Amino acid sequence: MASKLVVGTFLSLDGIMQGPGGPGEDDSNGFTHGGWLPPHLDEDFNQIMADVLERADGMLLGRRSYDILSSYWPGVPDEEGGAKINSMPKYVTTRSAKDATWRNSEVLVGEAAETVAELKRRTDGVILVQGSSDLLRTLQAAGLVDEYHLLVFPVVIGEGKRLFAEGTAAAGLKLTGSRTTSTGVLHLTYDVTGKPSYGIVE
Repeated sequence: MASKLVVGTFLSLDGIMQGPGGPGEDDSNGFTHGGWLPPHLDEDFNQIMADVLERADGMLLGRRSYDILSSYWPGVPDEEGGAKINSMPKYVTTRSAKDATWRNSEVLVGEAAETVAELKRRTDGVILVQGSSDLLRTLQAAGLVDEYHLLVFPVVIGEGKRLFAEGTAAAGLKLTGSRTTSTGVLHLTYDVTGKPSYGIVE
């Protein structure tokens, strides 16, 4: 028994993942570009997200992302995606105790590198990490990410939290799928293959 950890992330072309949904979503460090995602939504995007969520057996979130999503999704009708997300197991990582009232939520108290490694060992299927930039850095450093689903939007932000920040652990990737929406969003899927390969150009 072992779960696959899949990272699903919205990115600007320059790799920013902060505040895609709207102003106020994440204004930390003076970020003023919240809301760069909605102008690019279309049916292709909706279908991609439906496919990603359908494949997931559980969702892993950092504390801040959990608070954002748990304030929204419990009120979403079943036919608009609420049934899947509200019924699946949700895991929230935190260093201190936290109340988790969202249905089917479990709090993982401790260092995320350890609690998530244990979660992967004791569960089966696919666990989706959506957003949660601070958590992702920990998971990357610990070598716990198995797959990336990246939705790259045709916009340059120039500042903010990045998926692959300075100091991210080196990793080799294998492209396993690509698709473009009608608004120019790229959906790229990668398997993590271990350490990068190196060579010399001749």
